[in-house]
Amino acid sequence: VLFNRSWYNRAGVEPVMGFCTPEEQENFMRAVVPFEEMLVNSGLILFKYYLDITHSEQVKRLEERRTNPLKQWKTSPIDQVAVQKWKAYSHARNIMLQRTHHTAAPWVVVHANQKKTARLNLMRHLLAHLDYPDKDSSVLDWDDSVIVEWPIATSIIPHLAE
Repeated sequence: VLFNRSWYNRAGVEPVMGFCTPEEQENFMRAVVPFEEMLVNSGLILFKYYLDITHSEQVKRLEERRTNPLKQWKTSPIDQVAVQKWKAYSHARNIMLQRTHHTAAPWVVVHANQKKTARLNLMRHLLAHLDYPDKDSSVLDWDDSVIVEWPIATSIIPHLAE
């Protein structure tokens, strides 16, 4: 099972945008770890990747979405608000990562300013942690500056400490 930050919108995006109450957010936060432990204890392998970009990269990507006809389908009214609420999102992200990171299902932060590098490293990390026939571990080394387990990521990716 792969969980990315989208499943965790109740912990980050929704409270910042006012789409849920503090009680709804807290209920979600209390349920996450037991739910994920139940999945893992049932035999599922659970990976949680948080693809992280810097504020300047976010601004650049949102501008490209706005101006590039091939990417305009990705735009939403929330995009501009996201830029304005960067600090609130960063704070909510850090709380979410702290409260939902646990040994049964740790968060792995992917420094994703460089999309291709991020994706290749994520695939290497994922494949290195799975068992399958004819696995060639020699091609599964990932870059430790791109793939970092939370909370170590806060010391390697400076804006995560915000």
